[in-house]
Amino acid sequence: MWERGDKTNQGIPELNASSVGMAKAALEAIDELDLFGAHGGRKSVIHVLPDEVEHCQSILFSMLPRASTSKEIDAGLLSIISFPAFAVEDVNLVNVTKNEIISKLQGRYGCCRFLRDGYKTPREDPNRLHYDPAELKLFENIECEWPVFWMYFIIDGVFNGDAVQVQEYREALEGILIRGKNGIHLVPELYAIPPNKVDEEYKNPHTVDRIPLGKLPHLWGQSLYILSSLLAEGFLATGEIDPLNRRFSTSVKPDVVVQVTVLAENKHVKELLRKHGIDVQSITDIHPIRVQPGRILSHIYAKLGRNKNMKLSGRPYRHIGVLGTSKLYVIRNQIFTFTPQFTDQHHFYLALDNEMIVEMLRIELAYLCTCWRMTGRPTLTFPITHTMLTNDGSDIHPAVLSTIRKLEDGYFAGARVKLGSLSEFLTTSFYTYLTFLDPDCDEKLFDDASEGSFSPDSNSDMGGYLEDTINQESQDELDQYINQLLQSTSLKCYLPPLCKKTSEDSHVFSAIHSTRDILSLMAKAKGLEIPFVPMTLPTKVLSAHRKSLNLVDSTQPLLKKTHDDDFQWPRDDHGDVDCEKLVEQLKDCSNLQDQADILYILYVIKGPNWDTNLSGQHGITVHNLLSELYGKAGLNQEWGLIRYISGLLRKKVEVLAEACTDLLSHQKQLTVGLPPEPREKTISAPLPPEELTRLIYEASGQDISIAVLTQEIVVYLAMYVRAQPSLFVEMLRLRIGLIIQVMATELARSLNCSGEEASESLMNLSPFDMKNLLHHILSGKEFGVERSMRPIHSSTSSPAISIHEVGHTGVTKTERSGINRLRSEMKQRSSTPSSPTGTSSSDSGGHHIGCGERQGQWLRRRRLDGAINRVPVGFYQKVWKILQKCHGLSIDGYVLPSSTTQEMTPQEIKFAVHVESVLNRVPQPEYRQLLVEAIMVLTLLSDTEMNSIGGIIHVDQIVQMANQLFLQDQMSIGAMDTLEKDSATGICHFFYDSAPSGAYGTMTYLTKAVASHLQDLLPNSGCQMQ
Repeated sequence: MWERGDKTNQGIPELNASSVGMAKAALEAIDELDLFGAHGGRKSVIHVLPDEVEHCQSILFSMLPRASTSKEIDAGLLSIISFPAFAVEDVNLVNVTKNEIISKLQGRYGCCRFLRDGYKTPREDPNRLHYDPAELKLFENIECEWPVFWMYFIIDGVFNGDAVQVQEYREALEGILIRGKNGIHLVPELYAIPPNKVDEEYKNPHTVDRIPLGKLPHLWGQSLYILSSLLAEGFLATGEIDPLNRRFSTSVKPDVVVQVTVLAENKHVKELLRKHGIDVQSITDIHPIRVQPGRILSHIYAKLGRNKNMKLSGRPYRHIGVLGTSKLYVIRNQIFTFTPQFTDQHHFYLALDNEMIVEMLRIELAYLCTCWRMTGRPTLTFPITHTMLTNDGSDIHPAVLSTIRKLEDGYFAGARVKLGSLSEFLTTSFYTYLTFLDPDCDEKLFDDASEGSFSPDSNSDMGGYLEDTINQESQDELDQYINQLLQSTSLKCYLPPLCKKTSEDSHVFSAIHSTRDILSLMAKAKGLEIPFVPMTLPTKVLSAHRKSLNLVDSTQPLLKKTHDDDFQWPRDDHGDVDCEKLVEQLKDCSNLQDQADILYILYVIKGPNWDTNLSGQHGITVHNLLSELYGKAGLNQEWGLIRYISGLLRKKVEVLAEACTDLLSHQKQLTVGLPPEPREKTISAPLPPEELTRLIYEASGQDISIAVLTQEIVVYLAMYVRAQPSLFVEMLRLRIGLIIQVMATELARSLNCSGEEASESLMNLSPFDMKNLLHHILSGKEFGVERSMRPIHSSTSSPAISIHEVGHTGVTKTERSGINRLRSEMKQRSSTPSSPTGTSSSDSGGHHIGCGERQGQWLRRRRLDGAINRVPVGFYQKVWKILQKCHGLSIDGYVLPSSTTQEMTPQEIKFAVHVESVLNRVPQPEYRQLLVEAIMVLTLLSDTEMNSIGGIIHVDQIVQMANQLFLQDQMSIGAMDTLEKDSATGICHFFYDSAPSGAYGTMTYLTKAVASHLQDLLPNSGCQMQ
C-alpha cells in the first residue's frame, strides 16, 4: 500500500498482508469475468483457480495482525479487514487486528501508518529517501497521524451496524477537518509535530498540538470522507458500494458436505470390491462423463492465454490443488471430472504408499470442508487402481478398504461426506466452463503437444484413463492431445524378470554393496575429482570410498566390514569395467537391489542416456531401466530403493516449489543441508522449481538420500502448516537437515542400534511412517518406535518399524495389561548395563518403561526443541527488553547488539529472525536450548527497575558456570564415575538431561550463574544467594 518494502526504505522487498488481502479479493471478484462484457467472447474470460485464492487466505491467517516482516502492525490493514476488500473471513482475526491498530497506532488526529514511520516527521532527513537502521528509533512517538483511517472506521461502523463507533469518529473528525472556500470541509494528508515541540512529545506522547502537512485536500481521504458521510447520513446503502456482497465474508456459513465418488480402474478391481459388498462403477462405466488424472487439468490450463501470433506461451504449468479438482468441468460440451493429484503416481513416490494416500485423503477432505466457498458441493473422485491392491493382487489393500467403509458412514476424519455415483451428483456439483478450449478456426490449440507445458519425468501406468479416451469412436484434437499426454506417461517393460535363487546363492554383489553403501558414490567421486571413466572404478576405490550413510554420531562400536578383495567387476580385454557384461548380469539378479546396483554403476560410468542394447533392442537407456525399476520397487514397497532411484532420476516433487512458498508465506524460513553454515543453506524467498532442486542437492553435498528426503520433509511440513498451523507456534526457521538428523537419532535411541542402521531404517520408512515420525517430533508428544515383523508375502528385506504415541501413564495401550507389563520388566532386567535406553535390542525398543527411558527424556526434549527451533512463548519480545538494558548478548562467539532495538520493534518478525540467526550458529541443538533457557533467566531482569545491567553479557559463560555448579553438587554426593561430558561443549550429559525445575534443575543452576555473573550490577537487598 505504501509503495515501499522494508520500513527502512532501502529497497528490501517483503510480503505485505494488505497486498495479499487485496490480491485475494481481486481474484475472487474477477473469476469468470468477461473483460469485454456483452461484446466479449470465450477467450476474453478470466479463469481463477480456487486453490490460489485459498493460498492467499491461509497467508493472511498466518500473518495477521502482523502486517509484514518489518511492520508489526499497519493501519493499511483496515482496507482488507473491512471495506473495500473484506478479505478476512475469521471474525475473531478481524477484531484482533482492529484492536491492535487502535491500541498501537491511534492518536488525537488519526492513526499512524505504522510504528517508527519517519515520513514528514521533524527528524526525517528530506535530502534522502532511505533511513539508516539505527535512525528509526528517533521516529518513535512522533510519527505523523493520518485522518484517512478514521474514514475507514466510520465506514466499518456503518457496515457492522455500530452506531456508537460511527458517532465517535464523526465527532472526532469535526475537530481536525479544515474549512475551505464556501465552508467545504477538506481532509489534510496528515498531522505532524511542530519541530520546536519534538522533545515535549517524546516525554509526554499524544499531548502536543499538531499541524497539518502534505496535500490539502488529500484526495484519497477526501473521497472516503464523502463516501462515509453519504453512508452515515443514509443517502447510500451498503449494498450500493458492495455489489458483490463481500461484506458477508465473516458471516456463518452452512456446513460443507463433500460428495465422494469411488471409481474402480478396471473390471478386476471392480470385482474385488464387489466381493466385499462394495458396489462401484469403473471408469468406463460412467461414459459419457470423462475421468482424467489431475495433471491433465494442469496441461489444459497451460493452454489458457496461449497465442502464437502474439508470442504468448500461455499460463505456466502448475499443480492444481484439491479445490480445483473438486469441480466438474465442461469442455467442448463434455463433462470432465479430474482425480486429485495426491493419487497420481506420475511424479513422486508419496502416492505409491496406500496408507499415505488414505492419510492425504483425510487431510484433503477436512481441507475441502473448511475452505470450500463456491455454490454447490465439492465432488471428489477417488480412483481405486491396481496399485491399491495387496502385493499378490488378490485383494484390496486393507487401509483402502477400511477407508471406503468409513466414507459410507457419512463422516470421515470430522468431515461430512456423501458417497455415491457421479451421475447422482451432477445436479448438486459446481461447474466450470473452459470455453477457451472450444474449437477455433483461426488457430489450432493442440498442434504441438510437446510444447512447453509438459511436466517432469514420467513413468506410471495410466491404463484406466487411456481406456476412457481410446474407446471413443471419434477423436477430436482434444482427445488426441489427452491420449498423447497419457501415452507419454505409460510404463514400458524392458528389464528382464528376476531369476529365482535359493537363499544360499550369493548375490551379484557382495553384502558390502547395499543401498546405503552406494547412496553417495557419485558425490564421493566428484569430491575426489575423479572423472567418470571406466578406469576410475577398480574394486579398491569402491571399497575405500563407499561409506555408509550415517546421520547419527553414534557412540556404539560399528561392526567391522570385511574388504571386498575377492569380488571382481567383469572386465574387458583392456582391464576396464565391461559394461556390456554388466548389462547381461541384469538377467542373473535375484532381487531388485542387485539390479539397482548394476544400473547405478552403469549410471556413474556411462551416464543416464547410455544405450544398453538390452536383449538386442536399441534405444533402451539407463534412464529407461531406472524408471522401470522405480515402478517395480513401488509395487514391492521397497522405500529405501524407491528413494535411492528417485535421487538418481533427479525426481522432484511436483509441488516442491509450492510447498516451499507455502512455508515461506507463513513466515517460516527454511534451511536445507546439515549444519553449520556454509553447508546449511537458508531459503528466505520463493525460488523457481529447478533452482530450488539444485540448491537442495548442493546443500546435501550431492548426497542423493539427503536430497530426496529433504524434498519429502518439505512437502510434509507444508501439509502441516496448512492443516495444523498451531504446531509451528514460536518457530521461525525450519532446519530440514537438523530435523532429518534428529529423526535418525530418535530411531537409533529407540531401536538401540548404530547410527548407520538407524539411517538405513529411516530411509526404509514408508512415507506414511515418515510423516508420522515428523508429526510426533513437531507436536512434542512422547512417542515410541518399535520393530515389527513384516508380513510373509512382503518382498522387502528391511525390518518394519511402527511409530506409536505413548499415553500419560508412560506405556502404550497394548502394554496396559499385566502380562505385557511383566514381560517388559523382565526384558528390562535382562538388558545390558551399557544400554542407553534401558531396553535390550530384542525388546520393542520404543515403549517408555523403567527409569532408563525416563533418564534420557529431558536431553531428548531439548534436542528435539533445538532441532525445530522451538522457543518459549514471548521469547523474542523478552530478548528485545533485555537488549535495551545491556550492550548486547554474546552467544557462542557471536554478539547480538543492543543497537538492533534502535531499528526494530519487539513484535517484528524481522527482529525474531535476527535473534534466530545468531542462535542457529550453535550446531548442537541441545546446547542451543540451554542457551535459550539461560536467556529466559536473564529476561527476568528486564522486569526490574534497573536501567542497565552492564555491557555485553556472555550467555555461554553463564551456561558453563551453571554446568560447573551442577558438577560440584554432583561430586559432593559422590557421582564422580558417571559424569560424562559432551566433547564439543563440555556440558555434562546429566545436566542436559535435568528437568528445568527442582533442586537439581537447570533453571536453579542457571539462576545462580546469572546472579554470580551479574552480582555487581544486581540491586543490594537482604537476599543472599544460597
